[in-house]
Amino acid sequence: MKPADFWKNFRLGEEVHISGTFIYNGLRRFHELQHFESVDELFEFLYELCVGLERLLKIAIVLFEHSDAADQAQLEESLITHNHAALTTRLQSHVDLHLAAPHHDLLGLLTRFYKTLRYERFSLSSVREGAKESKSIRALLAKHLGENFKDAPTILGTPNNDRCRRFMQRTVQKIAQNVYAAIVAQARTLNMYTYELRHGSKAQSVFLRKVDIADEDVLWKELLVFLMNVEPSTKYLKFLKEIEPLGFDPGLLHDYLECFKSDSAKAVVMDQLEHHYTEMTSGVRRDRLQLMAVIGAQGVFCWDDEEYPEQ
Repeated sequence: MKPADFWKNFRLGEEVHISGTFIYNGLRRFHELQHFESVDELFEFLYELCVGLERLLKIAIVLFEHSDAADQAQLEESLITHNHAALTTRLQSHVDLHLAAPHHDLLGLLTRFYKTLRYERFSLSSVREGAKESKSIRALLAKHLGENFKDAPTILGTPNNDRCRRFMQRTVQKIAQNVYAAIVAQARTLNMYTYELRHGSKAQSVFLRKVDIADEDVLWKELLVFLMNVEPSTKYLKFLKEIEPLGFDPGLLHDYLECFKSDSAKAVVMDQLEHHYTEMTSGVRRDRLQLMAVIGAQGVFCWDDEEYPEQ
């Protein structure tokens, strides 16, 4: 296999997974976002999305523009850019991505974020006008959803809502899946397999499964209900049921459930966990941590006697 074919088949195939992972993480972060004034979480969403879509667009551009006769150095140099809007325009000179105004507006916002907004707080001028990421996102949502955001947020902040979450997910997925479809079509034309995805990967969820983060929340809730109510009919379930629970406060159930749906919510409860563990003797703590390590560990199975009867 020629080096160029190996590059486009395998190295860019790895990039498809990388880009899909970043896009998935961005969608997850926006889904978990409670208030638009949480600048750290909003920054994470925009940054993850910027990296993921930029890399995805560049994969497609390489597949369409690279050839043995092309100037390799010039092609590689032309990819040193963070301008999502320009990369999209460049790709659309080869294939129609069927994007509309919301998609182009989001790509324009990502371009501005990566070039300027993400550095705003390193400037003294940010004292006069901060939270530009929040203002930009709210402007996008106001334009395309008609959301009426107040100029001055309340003391609790400007809340995110399911309508905004669905819009952002649809818009991002439309861009990502259409670019991925262009990658698939061009790779097949070149008799390559750049588009192949690992089963169960985040990239597969974004490009093929059309992941709905809200549905994933339903999954953990259903599994939680199942584990709470199912009879311990297997050794694994019996093992779980026999572990004595820690003395968490039932009155704080809402905080505990938040831990399943949001990484940031875990920090609120970690202090309680640490308190429970500091109340244990070193030996009890060591034994309990060993039990916790078994739960969900790969290669750990609890075979039932009836499955493997004694010979």
